Amino acid sequence: MYHSKITGLGFYVPENVVTNDDLSRLMDTNDEWIQERTGIKERRHVVLPEDTTSGMALKASKIAIERAGIDKNDIDFIVFATLSPDYYFPGPGVTLQKELGINTVGALDVRNQCSGFIYALSVADQFIKTGMYKNILVVGSEVHSKGLDMTTRGRGVSVIFGDGAGAAVLSRTEDLSKGILSTHLHSEGEHAEELALIAPGMGKRWVTDIIKENNTDDESYYPYMNGQFVFKNAVVRFSEVINEGLQANNLQVADINMLIPHQANLRIAQFIQQKFKLTNDQVYNNIMKYGNTTAASVPIALTEAWEQGKIKEGDLVVLAAFGSGFTWASALIRW
Repeated sequence: MYHSKITGLGFYVPENVVTNDDLSRLMDTNDEWIQERTGIKERRHVVLPEDTTSGMALKASKIAIERAGIDKNDIDFIVFATLSPDYYFPGPGVTLQKELGINTVGALDVRNQCSGFIYALSVADQFIKTGMYKNILVVGSEVHSKGLDMTTRGRGVSVIFGDGAGAAVLSRTEDLSKGILSTHLHSEGEHAEELALIAPGMGKRWVTDIIKENNTDDESYYPYMNGQFVFKNAVVRFSEVINEGLQANNLQVADINMLIPHQANLRIAQFIQQKFKLTNDQVYNNIMKYGNTTAASVPIALTEAWEQGKIKEGDLVVLAAFGSGFTWASALIRW
């Protein structure tokens, strides 16, 4: 029996900073309105041609692999979480494998949106625990900016999202007191269309339908979110899945050294922090700088917290996320 331990972390965000004031020049909004509702001050949008979903993942992965102290060819498997792949198919896992220039390892794509990285982490954890693989690259990367309605019509969603990538190397360890203690995954598909991008998709509207109708008022290919409904569900599911992880490991809230919540909305994170009576030193938020980067959100925040010395050996780190699907998840890690 083995445990999987995070041995390397890395992240990358585009250099192009888009402030709330910048958005106010494109749509009827302002800095105060955005900050009050989301906590976001700025986000990053891609401008470089190489900053595709897999391209940004490549940059984050190289950092994570170097920090893990291994060669790229020591990677046995890739698990890539995203909702914004470079192509409709194939998925970006194989593209990342090619661009890293590593051997013909397996590559798996995970489509669980905001909880995607934790789902991917859970998949990798199981492969390592069973002894099948030794080093797995787990990635979350998103390019949102190219698919948003950057007009007043789309402001409720478009002001929230940003671009970026985060990566982690999971490695086998025989020290069962360290590494990933447990992961907990859930979904509630009856609410899938409360936060969704409907088209293009084979189910309702494919590209041929969009082209044929040529309807400038068609919003099906832009993200839709029932904001209040998502918020109400998120605060409940966040609490449940954090408690589930603590109970599974006979731990208490007081044992948490660092909570890394998915960066969906600062108000959600603050609500959870107050509910669990955690201090500012026990919760890491960076949505103010990067917005919601979906599957990249948790690994970017985790990497930043680690880089700033906020996570130390022996700490209990809790990752938690909720998002489209509805899907939600948590992971408890002994650093």
